[in-house]
Amino acid sequence: MSFAILGIDHVVLRARDPERLIRFYCEVLGCTVAKRNEKINLVHLAAGRAQIDVIPEPDARQGKNVDHVCLRVEPFDEPALVAHLKQHGLSPSEPVTRFGAEGDGPSLYIHDPEGNMVELKGPPGR
Repeated sequence: MSFAILGIDHVVLRARDPERLIRFYCEVLGCTVAKRNEKINLVHLAAGRAQIDVIPEPDARQGKNVDHVCLRVEPFDEPALVAHLKQHGLSPSEPVTRFGAEGDGPSLYIHDPEGNMVELKGPPGR
C-alpha cells in the first residue's frame, strides 16, 4: 500500500436545521466554529483533532444524513495513490485542495462498495 491512514479528518453531516445542529455540537458537546464557508453554507466545527462539518440539506432524513467521511492519509503521493485506487477498480475524483481539520490540503473522493463517499485527504500546505 502506498499510504497510511492517520485518522479521521472530518465527517460531513447534512442537516434540515443546520443552526440547531451547530448549537448542539457547540453547546452540548463543546465543539467550536473553526470556519464558515458562506459560498456553500458549510460550517466547520473543531472537534478535538478532527472536524464535524454541517451543511444544509432540507431533505435530510433522521439517521440518513452523513454526506461523507474523510480519512487523513500520508503520504499523499497523488500518482501512486490514484494508481493504487484504480488497481482496486475505483474511479477517484480529480485531486483538489480542500479545507480539513489541519487546514487546506489535497484531497480526492472515492465510493466504498456500499456507495458511501470517502474523502482521502493529504497534509496541509500543498
